[in-house]
Amino acid sequence: MSEIWKQYQGENKDRFLEELKGLLRIPSISSSSEHKADMEKTAEYVKNKLVEAGVGRVEVFNTKGHPVVYGEKIVDPSKPTVLVYGHYDVQPVDPIELWDTDPFEPTLKEDGNLYGRGTADDKGQFFMHVKAFETLSKTDSLPLNVKFILEGEEEIGSPNLKPFLLEHKDLLKADVVLISDTSMQSLENPSIDAGVRGLSYLELEVTGPNRDLHSGVYGGAVANPINVLTKLLAGMHDDDNHITIPGFYDDVDILGDAERAEINKADYDEAAYKKDLGIAEVQGEKGFTTLERTGIRPTMDINGIWGGFTGEGAKTVLPSKAFAKISFRLVPHQSNEKITEMVTDYIQKAAPKSVTVKVTPDHGGDPYVTPIDSVEYRAAQKAIETTFGKTPIPLRGGGSIPITSLFESVLGISTVLMGFGLDSDNLHSPNEKYGLKNFYKGIETIPYFFQYYAELKK
Repeated sequence: MSEIWKQYQGENKDRFLEELKGLLRIPSISSSSEHKADMEKTAEYVKNKLVEAGVGRVEVFNTKGHPVVYGEKIVDPSKPTVLVYGHYDVQPVDPIELWDTDPFEPTLKEDGNLYGRGTADDKGQFFMHVKAFETLSKTDSLPLNVKFILEGEEEIGSPNLKPFLLEHKDLLKADVVLISDTSMQSLENPSIDAGVRGLSYLELEVTGPNRDLHSGVYGGAVANPINVLTKLLAGMHDDDNHITIPGFYDDVDILGDAERAEINKADYDEAAYKKDLGIAEVQGEKGFTTLERTGIRPTMDINGIWGGFTGEGAKTVLPSKAFAKISFRLVPHQSNEKITEMVTDYIQKAAPKSVTVKVTPDHGGDPYVTPIDSVEYRAAQKAIETTFGKTPIPLRGGGSIPITSLFESVLGISTVLMGFGLDSDNLHSPNEKYGLKNFYKGIETIPYFFQYYAELKK
């Protein structure tokens, strides 16, 4: 059967790429109201490609935000069902001047990478599933039932996904969720994310005087909100880069030496890591390696900070307000709701009476771990072994996919994270890219997951 798959994929690989390029050309930026029509256009494009791939039932569901595209192919109700999740929305492209090419004109370069917004996150990756399904459908070799749920709000925290899941629980019944929205360490040394971190994202607003003031007349007598804000933020870390918020580490899952050793078997070259990022040295929580800091330890980062005068030249102003966006990456068994409440309480108590502080939660999600002895993990492991010729290393992903815990709590099913991107794909950054080899390798590997999952689930 695999020879039939390879033949079909080989005969259609150029078409697969051109269809992906068509998807990438639509600027589906979910955070911008200016792109509402583009979101709807993308949903229709995805719907049409699912139909063409052979998905029997395809619908576009409207939500209070952007549409959800649903599809299903039921070959036999007695067989297992895989629910494939992906998202068709993308991040904004700013700063546009740092892009080498048009972010919405996908460009294949001599380095073998396809450049453009959404190439790796997540259009290129979820589209692999559409083409893998097409391979099975068109070669009459689909071994189980497949459902698709492709949303347009992942990059803004999936605010309407939970209501959709609750409303359509029966429609979405499945045995496992399959997601490609993560990375592996390399094509030469593949890996599987056995877990991802959770997230608590907040915005802070610090207000001092009721208007901007002259810094000469009032400076030194009135609290400067930017000064206060930066001091508050800096105080959240100690000299060992340990988060100082009381109780923050109470629920953190502490891995044993054997588990830590397994994580550090991953292919990691610190010199190459630093060179790629243009940094002189790495930094992080004392007592942990880079791989541990980005996978099994929680973090706090300032994602944006602004206030006062930032234009050309000088303006000696003591600003009325200062703002910051901060995020906490969480690990098992931390709760994003508990951490959000804890951080809010800490900031309110730590702020001096000379200012008022408003903390606004944005979005978040809990961490998630896939047991490596589970059927779904073993099916993914075996699929990658078949196409890569190597056993993938189980890693913990540093990013967050809040919907994994949502699928488990609402639908009662586990998730397997089988990503084919690379950490160096410039996700959320200018010059986002996705390797053409990665794209085709995903299309080659996913059918084996369906085959092995069907066999192991018997």
